[in-house]
Amino acid sequence: MGRIIAVYGAIAGVIVAIGMFINVSFIADYGAMGMVAGYLSMLVALIFVFVGVKRYRDVHLGGVITFWKAVGVGLGIGLVASLFYILGWELYMWRTGGTFIADYAANNIEIMRADGKSAAEIAQFSTEMEAFGKQYENPIFRMALTLTEILPVALLVSFVSAALLRKSGFMPATQPRG
Repeated sequence: MGRIIAVYGAIAGVIVAIGMFINVSFIADYGAMGMVAGYLSMLVALIFVFVGVKRYRDVHLGGVITFWKAVGVGLGIGLVASLFYILGWELYMWRTGGTFIADYAANNIEIMRADGKSAAEIAQFSTEMEAFGKQYENPIFRMALTLTEILPVALLVSFVSAALLRKSGFMPATQPRG
């Protein structure tokens, strides 16, 4: 089980980290489009939760797995992928000099100005972002916050995979033709 978790978690982790780099490098949208692209890349990567649980069920358990065992394997894969995601974000922060929060705030202030927000609203947002930026400098806080982005998706995919794959008739293992 450990090997399945490590291998499929690493595959999902590399995919989600690459997706993150593509998102921040080419889409570079701090709004809805960036979020959609980010969560879509997480879902694509976390398909390997399903693949890993199915492989474990079919190869190591003879085609039968309990719901909770499947959830455990799925969460293990999801946690390994989450670690890659966090490390990928930390690498991005290091390579960019940690300017993400300042860039995010500046982008949103421009949007607020374009939307005709009052100077008081903009000043309040700026103050809040400055305080948040101080918190975000703490790597433990930043890593925990980064984990909250991917972990709900990993949980959802793990539970859906477990619900589907606990039924041995769902995508049963195929026997080699002789």
